[in-house]
Order: sequence, then structure tokens, then C-alpha cells
Amino acid sequence: MNAEAETKTQVRKDPEAKAKKPRRTLPTILIVLATVVGIISVFALWAQRQLMEQDTWSNTSQQLVENSEIQSALADVIVTEIYNNVDIQQSLADRLPPDLQPIAGPVASALRGPTQTIADKALQQPKVQSLFVDASDATHQKFVQLIENKGEFVSTSGGVVTLDLTSLLTEVTSQLGVGSKAVAQLPASASSIEIMKSDELSEVQTGVKALKTAAWFLTVLTLLFFVAAIYLGRGRRRETLRSVGFSLVVIGAVVLAALNFASSEVVNSLSSSSANDAAVSSAFDIITSLLKDTGQSILVYGIVVVLAAWIAGPTSWAISARRAVTPWLRQPPYAYGGLALVLIILFLWQPLVATQRLLPSLLLIVLAAAGVEVLRRQVIREFPDRTVPEAGSGPGQPAG
Repeated sequence: MNAEAETKTQVRKDPEAKAKKPRRTLPTILIVLATVVGIISVFALWAQRQLMEQDTWSNTSQQLVENSEIQSALADVIVTEIYNNVDIQQSLADRLPPDLQPIAGPVASALRGPTQTIADKALQQPKVQSLFVDASDATHQKFVQLIENKGEFVSTSGGVVTLDLTSLLTEVTSQLGVGSKAVAQLPASASSIEIMKSDELSEVQTGVKALKTAAWFLTVLTLLFFVAAIYLGRGRRRETLRSVGFSLVVIGAVVLAALNFASSEVVNSLSSSSANDAAVSSAFDIITSLLKDTGQSILVYGIVVVLAAWIAGPTSWAISARRAVTPWLRQPPYAYGGLALVLIILFLWQPLVATQRLLPSLLLIVLAAAGVEVLRRQVIREFPDRTVPEAGSGPGQPAG
């Protein structure tokens, strides 16, 4: 009889075990998919913003021209182009008395160092920097118009986008004392940089349009994978939430590790000499700063989610922590007032990318409020006797 009852019990347990296995496996698969898709979406979203958003492009241009390493490298390029294409010796000889004209050559050579210093200082002036930013903004507007296939622009530009630095070079050369006419003697490659050729138009248009679609689609898909995993993890939602947190940590860590690796590779491939390493490295850091901030933010989100799952867990430390905050969480003004204070500090400090954009900011607020509410309900269920203290009593002391 006992053997028969034991057999029946085992038969009942087996279907339950088989039912639990998919509940654990499917959320895990979804989280793994979310991690892979999330990594790709971060890079796609960064590229889309960097290429197509005017404010992001303009801010990047401003940071580039304000960087001291890049200023020094740009000043060196300008002076080198001038000395290679303008007869500085003859220009000095024309200004000297006849008996001093023989020293024009040595003086021209001796002035090269001071000339670069003057060019460097000129590039530190806000007026000169604004010329670079204006030229960069104009180039970006043309690029966006071309990508979006604005008919008038395509017909007039022939599908070519260039960065015109004539105004910048004219201002710098005038401060160098070689005359603004020197710019006319410089090669086209010095005053105008070709960003995109006409024969690349179709490929670039297709690539950017695909990038715009992928950036938002993959981001939404990542979030849907996370939501589905949490929803399907019934009975293990806290563990699933913790896994989501670890997934976010992995996404952020992979992005930052890839940036660190790419930085050395880019410097090695683009820098023509060790003297240019600092400028190339600075340019890479500025251009990818948004990507770095995003990776760091996702890493922080992941840590916060893991901590939230831990606080809701069964460990003695977590239970003690929940018991300690229960008197304050029971009362909404304390709970949501504390949350509001934390959010105000976050938005004023702005250490995270999400606090600098509308939609991510709204999502952050909603998720934070939902988390506080879930924690409130849990501690009220667990510690019904831990009521809000009366005036003059400490937290955790029951009301009289």
C-alpha cells in the first residue's frame, strides 16, 4: 500500500517538474537573446544619433575644436600646409629693406615654431572655434538632406558633401601675418575635406536608413525580451529580475570593453606618427563619448536592478534592510518623497545618459516609481506591525 501511494505521488510530481522546467528555460533564453540584441542595439543607437542628430553633431564638433591636443595637431597641419605651399621667404623679403632681404630665409625658418604657437593660440579663440563649428554644422545639414533625398539639394550638390574650412583658414592665416590671400595658394585638400563622394550616395543612403530602423527596433526588441522573461518567470520573478540585472551589467561591460579595445586599434591605424597619437586618441574619445556614457549608464542600471532583486530576497541582510525601511515605506509621502529627492539629484547632476533625454527620463521615472510601489507592498505584507512612528519616536517603533 505504501509502495502504491509512493508511486502515485511520484507520478504527480513528474508533470509538475516538467512544467517548471520550461518556466525556467524560456526566461533564460529570452534574457540571453536580450543581451545579444541589446549589445548590438547600443552601438546602432549611438551611430544613428551621432550621424543624424544635429545637436549631437554640433556638440561633438565643439568639443573637438576645444580640445588642446586637437588644436595643437590642427595648428601643425595649418602651418605645414602654409610653409609647403606659400613662399614665406619671399613674403618676408618683400617686406624687408633691400639690405636685409638676404636674411629672409633664416628668419622664415626661425619663425616656424612661433608661427605654430600663434596658430595654436588662434584656435583657442571662441571666434575661430565658432567658424569650425559653423562649417561642421553646415556640412551635417547637407549630409542629412542628402541622406533624406531632398530633391533640390541632390540636384545642386551632385551627391558630394564637403567640409569647407576656408573661413577658418582665412582667419588663422590673417593672424599669422601671411595674409588671407595665402589661403588661395593652399591645395583644395587643405581648405575643403570631402566627406562623401557622389558614387557613394546610394550605399550611404541605404546604410543610414537601415541603421535608423535597426537602432529603434533592436532597442524595443531588447526591452520586450526583458519584459517577456519577467512575465513568464512566474514563481521565480525575483530571480528573473536579478538575471535581467546581470544581463544589463554584461551589456554595459561589453560596450566599454569594445570601446577600450577599439581605441588602441584606431590610434594605431589612423595616427601617422607618435606625435599625433594624443590628438587621434582625444578625437576618438570625444566622438565615442555618448557611447561610453551609454555603456556606463547601462552598467549602473544593471547594478541597481541586481541590488533591488537582492533587497527583495530571503537573505538575513535583505530582510533586516526591509524591516528597517518599512516604517517609512508604509507612508507614501515618505516613500515617494524620498524617490523624488533622489530623482531631483540625478537630474541635476546628470551622471546618466537617460537623464539628458525625454523618453529615457520618463521611462526611468516610471520604472523607479513602480519599483518603490512593489517594495512598499512587499514590506507591508511582511511586517504588518512595523507602523509609521509617532512624532518623537524613532523609525521602526510602533505607534502607541
